[in-house]
Amino acid sequence: MSPPAPASGQPGPQPLSVFIIAFNEADRIGATIEAARGLTDDLIVVDSGSTDGTQAIAEKLGARVIHNPWPGYGPQKRFAETQCRHNWILNIDADEVISPQLAAEIRDLFSGDGPQADGYEIDIAEIFPGEREPHPWGYTLAPVRLYRFDRGRYADSTVHDRVHFNDQPRIARLKGRIHHYSIRSLGDEIAKLNAYTEQQAEDLDKRGKTLSSWRILTEFPLNFLKAYIGRRHFVRGLYGIATATNYAYFRFLRLAKHMERRRLRKLR
Repeated sequence: MSPPAPASGQPGPQPLSVFIIAFNEADRIGATIEAARGLTDDLIVVDSGSTDGTQAIAEKLGARVIHNPWPGYGPQKRFAETQCRHNWILNIDADEVISPQLAAEIRDLFSGDGPQADGYEIDIAEIFPGEREPHPWGYTLAPVRLYRFDRGRYADSTVHDRVHFNDQPRIARLKGRIHHYSIRSLGDEIAKLNAYTEQQAEDLDKRGKTLSSWRILTEFPLNFLKAYIGRRHFVRGLYGIATATNYAYFRFLRLAKHMERRRLRKLR
């Protein structure tokens, strides 16, 4: 199914592919696709086996849905890159929504002579439960999300999803934002982070990296401060204490599982 044609007087799609990786995102992926589909005639959703109807929603909204069993974050995004028809690629996650300002900026970028850089960093601003928009003082990340496939690709890492470039790339930064609805609830966040720490502990083993067990004493308090102050969870008041605690526990659990794996290996 093709994306709907733009309304009269509205700009059409750009020479740009957009890909999304997804798993059980039926409650969120609709808004993600709606915000992105006007930018492209090639919107791909790579699904790793959703059971909640994610695939049907994506297809109904004009996405090309491809099934690929979950190999990890980096490998899944590398697979998605190879399914794109255009050299310019925009990656958004299934819990992210392109702001109208960013969509307009991307259209402008492709007008005239087209993009002049090899990759573009985009601010990703968190929106937590109970918020309608990002907090003006909230923490943002700015990874490269818009890039040339012939110059850069996602790293082949199961836990890190960053674009790595050949040689010395020209990197610019866009002003518009991606809104990130990363937390459905505190309980959902705990389940998600628990699964992620399993992958992180396994990744440390594969890379032969050993973290000091003594860090178990400081991992939780230091990472609570990192989240609450450094990542500005304090702007959310008492709720920010809860989210900073989850972040600290996630970092603690990663180290604890890594330490436990080493402990069990000694018995073999």
